[in-house]
Amino acid sequence: MQHYAQLTPDILEALDIQEIGTNKKVTYLNVPCAFDIETTSMIINGEKFAFSYIWQFGIGLNNVYYGRTWGELQDFLYNLKEWLGIGTNKRLVMYVHNLGYEFQFMRKHFEWINIFAVDERKPVKALCDLGIEFRDSYILSGYSLANTAKNLTKHNIKKMVGDLDYSLIRNTLTPLTEQELKYCENDILVILAYIDEQIDQYTDITKIPLTNTGRVRNYVRNNCYYDNTNHKKTNKGKYNRYRKIMGDLTIDRKSYFQLKTAFMGGFTHSNPYYTNITLDNVGSIDLTSSYPSVMCAEKYPMSRAKELHPKSYAELKELMSTYCIVLDVKYIGLKNTLGYESYVSESKCRNLKGANINNGRVWDADSLEMTLTDVDINIIEKVYSWDKIAFQNVRGFMKAYLPKSIIESILNLYQDKTTLKGVQGKEVEYLLSKGMLNSVYGMCVTDIIKDNAIYNEDDNWNFEKVDIDEEIEKYNGSRNRFLYYAWGIWVTAYARRNLWTGILAVGEDYIYSDTDSIKALNYDKHLPYVNAYNKNVLQKLERMCNELKFDTALLTPKTVKGVPKPLGIWEFEGNYDRFKTLGAKRYLVQEGDKYSLTVAGLSKANGMDYIKTECNNDSDAIFNMFNDDLYIPSDKTGKMTHTYIDIESSHNVTDYLGNTCNEHSLSGVHLGACDFTLSISKQYLKFLANLKDGYIYSGVKHV
Repeated sequence: MQHYAQLTPDILEALDIQEIGTNKKVTYLNVPCAFDIETTSMIINGEKFAFSYIWQFGIGLNNVYYGRTWGELQDFLYNLKEWLGIGTNKRLVMYVHNLGYEFQFMRKHFEWINIFAVDERKPVKALCDLGIEFRDSYILSGYSLANTAKNLTKHNIKKMVGDLDYSLIRNTLTPLTEQELKYCENDILVILAYIDEQIDQYTDITKIPLTNTGRVRNYVRNNCYYDNTNHKKTNKGKYNRYRKIMGDLTIDRKSYFQLKTAFMGGFTHSNPYYTNITLDNVGSIDLTSSYPSVMCAEKYPMSRAKELHPKSYAELKELMSTYCIVLDVKYIGLKNTLGYESYVSESKCRNLKGANINNGRVWDADSLEMTLTDVDINIIEKVYSWDKIAFQNVRGFMKAYLPKSIIESILNLYQDKTTLKGVQGKEVEYLLSKGMLNSVYGMCVTDIIKDNAIYNEDDNWNFEKVDIDEEIEKYNGSRNRFLYYAWGIWVTAYARRNLWTGILAVGEDYIYSDTDSIKALNYDKHLPYVNAYNKNVLQKLERMCNELKFDTALLTPKTVKGVPKPLGIWEFEGNYDRFKTLGAKRYLVQEGDKYSLTVAGLSKANGMDYIKTECNNDSDAIFNMFNDDLYIPSDKTGKMTHTYIDIESSHNVTDYLGNTCNEHSLSGVHLGACDFTLSISKQYLKFLANLKDGYIYSGVKHV
């Protein structure tokens, strides 16, 4: 890495950068380009202060330069503008890994022409008046910089770790060692290599999507409307057929809000009887591609909403065979009859009264109101009894399989992910299909109405309220739309139902579940259920294939070693020697001499390393330490608290070597190490105690 003064017009000219025109009369330079900063955070006189002490810029593959101050950066970029001839109509795309962080430091140093953000302080694209368009490579790759480096297929560059001690105070006068400069350079080289591979993949920089989800959107949209890479002229028939489908699948205001209220994500919870208990020989099963599977196997809303008026619960159940139903429900005297798990989420309830709460789930209640789908109604029926039920605002959508083009896209992605894994020379195609398959569900649940995050002329973030009726009208009339908002509501509902077939089947042996996996005792005893489920799901998928005229071989692609990998089945992950859970997203696993810790908000590696060190690698001590009093000090967690600083400030800063200078920051982000305390809520502890002591009705236990 060289000082920025070493970059000359001759070096840029030698890169022979191609210019790519677009239909928006904007030209882009087709070259990898990256930007990054390193910062210091400190507290001075009780106030948080953060500033940048070095910036790095890279262009091409190996040309990396650095400077120390924002003034130097501005001079450098002005020179770059002149040398490259860039401006608002001729742009250089500069990628930043996690643009939101860097933007907070640099936002007041430049004039911004256009900023696109997915949320407050989360810009994805930011164009300044120098003709530089900053883009976020993190939201494009979906991975940390270290994992982005691991996924490179053409270049062999690894993220350097530990060569820059962030605990040391540095300022813009601090001399950096060769090793530290190499660390800074390496981050840029990883981004350049990644963007170079993206340019190869998409043929030029203008075709690279902004986000990872954008990849799958483009892929599936093209498959819906076009037979190949050509467009309307040669694919008019297919285009018009799919437009007819979308024209029929419109949504009204009331249906939108009811569907949005009914939406729930994956189910994650633990059996209260096994919470905070160390168990031996615990089996684990996992559903393969759970969301893609239900998108292929199940039937979804394929009409506009129709108001239904069932006069009884029995009549409502009959309607479920024809319609996907969403409705508002009131339960009176809800009681848990299962005895070891609860389904209803406290956060989704309205007017909840007289409830016992099981770690965020309603065990029983005097009364509550919810908005549910037909799938949820059927699950609740297997878990609870009730004294009275009332329902209103019943809306039904005619059931049918998703459009053939959608399912074809999913099956092709699953086929590629399975068959290309480990195949030499197909690394790019494998990673692409894997990433898109994992994102295919996400595009279905993107909210169609969202206030706009706006960065205004006063250098502040605000939200711009959108007109709901206008947005719905725009959504219904969009010529590019290829999805229906209602679909995503049932994707997660069907996935929860599939998970719950396992929770119900394993009975008292059930310990823990998380979206698409179950941990249970006596795995061999439950093999008949696993085999029956797998047979059933493949039959459902085969029925879909027969109806839509797909080759059923697509359901069971083979790995490079010739092993069949059926879609949507339970796979046995193995037996854990020991397992302990403290509730949702909190569990510890031992397999031989290896341990794995999963705790929401805590680094798996850092947390586990600390516990093992404190316990001298003793298994009993490790599992005993994993309890509701677990505390990990700030220097061991790897967690950082982010504090946004929006006011201008200056301080004299002395670095760790004794060098002092005045640092002036217009805005920034203070990063502070924070400790971690794993605490079970008093409400949950009281529930566990009362349940085990018999003070809470525990229902009829299934064996």
